Amino acid sequence: MAVRSETLQVSGIRCERCVQRLAATLQGHEGLEFANANLMGTVTLSWDEERTDLEALLAAMAKGGFRPAQPVN
Repeated sequence: MAVRSETLQVSGIRCERCVQRLAATLQGHEGLEFANANLMGTVTLSWDEERTDLEALLAAMAKGGFRPAQPVN
């Protein structure tokens, strides 16, 4: 199992309800190991690369109205 992590700045997070909506969007996603978001729009994701990839996670987020603005270093 190869776990990869990425921290992204995401647009569309403006309140606690947005954070909850993002969590609901990602809940149950195959291969997602960890997700954390804050009100500043920073989202940290960890996933099993053998079961999913970043593009699939970003597509799931986009369906919920969340778009990555840029990676956070």
